Amino acid sequence: MQRRKIICSVLLTVCMTVCGYNTIVYAVSGNGIEAVSDNCISENEITKNDASVSQDNAVESMEEENVIDIPNVICSPADVLVILDPGHGGEDEGCAREGVLEKDINMQITNLVRKELEVKGYRVLLTHEDDNAYSCEERVEKANAENGDLYVSIHQNAHETTAPSGIEVWYSQNEYGEKSEHLAKLLQKYVVENTEGNDRGISETDSLYVIREANMPSCLIETGFLSNASERRKLADEKYQQQIARGIVDAIDAYFFPKTMYLTFDDGPDAENTEKILDTLRDRNVKATFFVIGENVERYPEVVQRIVAEGHALGIHCYNHDYDVIYKDADSFIADFEKAHQLVYEVTGVDVRLFRFPGGSVNAYNKEVREEIVFRMTEMGYVYYDWNASLEDAVSEREIKILVENATSSTLGRKKVIMLAHDIVDETAYCIGDIIDAFPEYKMQPLSTEVAPIQFNICNS
Repeated sequence: MQRRKIICSVLLTVCMTVCGYNTIVYAVSGNGIEAVSDNCISENEITKNDASVSQDNAVESMEEENVIDIPNVICSPADVLVILDPGHGGEDEGCAREGVLEKDINMQITNLVRKELEVKGYRVLLTHEDDNAYSCEERVEKANAENGDLYVSIHQNAHETTAPSGIEVWYSQNEYGEKSEHLAKLLQKYVVENTEGNDRGISETDSLYVIREANMPSCLIETGFLSNASERRKLADEKYQQQIARGIVDAIDAYFFPKTMYLTFDDGPDAENTEKILDTLRDRNVKATFFVIGENVERYPEVVQRIVAEGHALGIHCYNHDYDVIYKDADSFIADFEKAHQLVYEVTGVDVRLFRFPGGSVNAYNKEVREEIVFRMTEMGYVYYDWNASLEDAVSEREIKILVENATSSTLGRKKVIMLAHDIVDETAYCIGDIIDAFPEYKMQPLSTEVAPIQFNICNS
C-alpha cells in the first residue's frame, strides 16, 4: 500500500505539472491550516494556471472582466496621483482647544501620510503646503486640474461637550459615490484598527464642497475630537499621528491594490437560505462559488439555475453526502461525482470543472484513497479547491456575531483567501452581508480553473 501511495504521489505531481495547475498547498494541523513551502507557491504569489481544460461555468465573461481602458491603467503606485487636503490654514484655524489648533494637526498628519505614500512609490500632491487660507473652491480646482486619482481631506472634530470621541469618514453620493463609499469603508477600517480609536462609522453627505465637487473618488476624514481632553493629547502626539497616517496609507493601498477573496458555499442548494444569499450577493454586486450536492440539485433545480443565471460559479461537492459510501474507494467517489456532474449538466447546461471534497481533501474518511482520487480526478481535467479561512458554520455554535468573528480572524491578512461557508445554514444566510462588509480590502470573485487552487497537503497527512 505504501509503494502504491508513493507512485500516486509522483504521478499526481507530474500530472498537475503537465496540466499547468499552480497550487498553494496547506498543511492541516488540528483545527488550523497553514501554507507549507515544499512544492507550493508562496502566499504572496497569486498566479494563474495555463491549463488547457476550460471552465464552462456561466460566470461573467473573462474577456469583459479584462477589458483595459488604457488611460486608467494602474499597475503600480507610480501610476497613482493621490491628492491630500490638509483642512483649514492661515487665519482659518479650524476648531481649537487649549492652544491645540486643528489646522496644525491636519498638516502634521498630512505630511506623515505624504511621506509614507511617497516611500511606497505613490505620486502625492497637497492642495496647499503653506499656512495660508485657501477656499474650498481653490482646493478642488487644483485637484481637478491635476487629474488626481483620489482625494482625501484630513480634519479634526469638536463638540460643545467634552464627551464625544472617535473617528468618522464622510463621502458624497456624486458620480463617484460608489467608489467614494468604498474608500470611506477602507479609511474607517484601517485608521480605527491602527489607533484603536472609537469607531463612529461612515456617513454620506452632499454638504461638504471639497468631496462633492472633486472629480475623483473622495472622502473627508475626521481623525478625532479636540474637544475631548484625552483624545486631544493623543492627536497632538507624533506617535499617535503616525498611527493615523499608517491607517490612511494602508486604506489607500488597499483601495488601489486590493486582496482577493473567493466566497464559497457548500452543501446547497437550499430553497430558502441559498435564495437569501443570492439576494444579498446580487444587492452587493458580489460573485461567489457554490459547491452543490446532487440530491439538493434534484430538490431545487430552479435555485441552481438562478446561481448560473446570476453569474456565479458552480462546483461539485458530491451527489450523496455519505462519507462511508463515497470514500469506500476511488471508484465509489468518482461514480458519485459523475452522477452529480451529469445532473448539474442536465439542469444548467454547465460542464463543471471544479470540485470540493466533502470534509476537505484531508479528512479521517479518505486517508487511504485520497491520493488516488486526486490523481484520477486531475487526470480527467477536474480541479479541487480546499479553503484557508472559514465561518466555522458547520459546527453547533452559530451565532451571527461569532460567524463574522470566525471569518475575520481566520483570514490572517492573506492576500488570497478562499472562504468556506455553508448555504444550508440559516445564520450564514442572515450574516453574509455582514461578512462582505467586514472585508472592504478584498475584491470578491468567483472561482474558475484560471484561479490557482488552495489545497491541503495530502502527502504529509
